[in-house]
Amino acid sequence: MFTGAEINFPNFVPGVGVHDTAIDRFLEAIRRSHMLVIGSPGYHGGISGLVKNALDYTEYLSKEERPYFDGRPVGCIATGAGWQGANATLVALRQVVHALRGWPTPMGIAANSTVPLFASDGQCVNEELKGQVQIMAEQLMAF
Repeated sequence: MFTGAEINFPNFVPGVGVHDTAIDRFLEAIRRSHMLVIGSPGYHGGISGLVKNALDYTEYLSKEERPYFDGRPVGCIATGAGWQGANATLVALRQVVHALRGWPTPMGIAANSTVPLFASDGQCVNEELKGQVQIMAEQLMAF
């Protein structure tokens, strides 16, 4: 799992090689993956800059035998302080996954962060969200 601190990469610049251990670990994890789950908070109706910048670094995978997310199922999860931002971000994530040759799961999750979702210990307290995550997990495993 890569969270904010782990994907705080320098801005991606096409054609400019960056040698960074954190980026190398991120790309190697994608290379080894059988499936992916990508989540992003919604910022002004779109993917956060941090997440989008990390996804841009997958360009270094473009010439490999298995480019980008090729042939892999990808679960997409978006959060927002309301349904509009969460849903817009989910649509954007799904479009990026398609562009990177991945297969978005039929179940995409838009989570409204204005309602309680998690307890302080990280446990999900929202039954609807739990059910959606279960469905997405089943779809990822079935693919």
